[in-house]
Amino acid sequence: MTPPRQFVIEADGGSRGNPGPAGYGAVVIDPVTGETLAEAAEYIGVATNNVAEYKGLIAGLRAVKALVQDASADGGPRVHVRMDSKLVVEQMSGRWKIKHPDMKPLAAEAARVLPASAVTYEWIPRERNKHADRLANEAMDAGKRGRQWEPSSSTAALDTPKSSVAAALPPVSGPPGDAAAGAARARAALNRPAAGTPQVGWAAAPDLGEPATFVLLRHGETALTPQKRFSGSGGTDPELSAAGRRQAECAAEAFAARGTVQEIVSSPLRRCRETAGAVAARLGLEVRIEDGLRETDFGAWEGLTFGEVGERHRADLDAWLASAKAAPTGGGESFAEVARRVAAARDRLITRYAGRTVLVVTHVTPIKTLVRLALGAPPESLFRMELSAASVSTVAYYADGNASVRLLNDTSHLR
Repeated sequence: MTPPRQFVIEADGGSRGNPGPAGYGAVVIDPVTGETLAEAAEYIGVATNNVAEYKGLIAGLRAVKALVQDASADGGPRVHVRMDSKLVVEQMSGRWKIKHPDMKPLAAEAARVLPASAVTYEWIPRERNKHADRLANEAMDAGKRGRQWEPSSSTAALDTPKSSVAAALPPVSGPPGDAAAGAARARAALNRPAAGTPQVGWAAAPDLGEPATFVLLRHGETALTPQKRFSGSGGTDPELSAAGRRQAECAAEAFAARGTVQEIVSSPLRRCRETAGAVAARLGLEVRIEDGLRETDFGAWEGLTFGEVGERHRADLDAWLASAKAAPTGGGESFAEVARRVAAARDRLITRYAGRTVLVVTHVTPIKTLVRLALGAPPESLFRMELSAASVSTVAYYADGNASVRLLNDTSHLR
């Protein structure tokens, strides 16, 4: 069964006068990547702070519902709400009774958006709710000018690196890697003042110990690789070509000479298992299979060239290039879905191999995704990385949640 999608909502509301001109703001965040999935804000006229807070919560819940196809079915979304309104959090959690007549219909409306079992609530200090607070104030400012808030004029995201977005995300088990914050924590690390001691990677201090280091090896060529055909997890699962086997042997020789690899993990697809097997034979190590490292399912595009897809499925291709949420024709995976799967696999490996150097044999999209998440780069950066067959990239994950990209697309061992 596919695990339910998870979301974080940060919501806020304000009133200049209480009651007075009021507005709300809400932001929906992906807890895996730290990315903003949706924003909402509105000027609601004269109202109290509490009414505005509830309106912000409702807007956030509706934004999540709009992101999923069927929020009421089993396996629907799981939502963690964080607000600086103690009243709303305690009332919606069922710990405080709702006595005020203005609050009862708002609480009932919020409870109807998603199943109660799918939503949890947590109070956070105001300084950790700056994104939603800025949206609420933008809405009130717009109302003062006789207008409504527009996403194109928003600057709320500018507060995100300075606020503790990472702290607003649900905790993960084991060493956090960069999953607990994704892009947000990486950017936050860049904003921290430098300490008196030298830093390693992105603000990772030397006393954090050895990182979990992922040496990311793309598999060797298959017959489809030189033709630049889509080859994912939904196709024919091709074997390595003669050129691909030579590349795998070159990689094995290079890793044997370096002597740094301690563990080997591979995608379940044949081309990766064959590449990993060549290295494992030289190093005397076993290969552990991690299903989350498999390539994207490209649906009906499997086996086609980019040009052929453009001729047959132009609208779908344009949508795929424009949005990480768009899936290939025929029920393939979107980049957003792949990112969640890969990030979950990464977290499992960080927990299992803390302080060790792991050879991770996988594919183009998973490697680019790991690099993108470590850098805090947007989804479109996937199209701006070159990743050759049998190339090596390296990412180190520190115990404080920071990640350091150390190498990208190295093919020196093939020359």
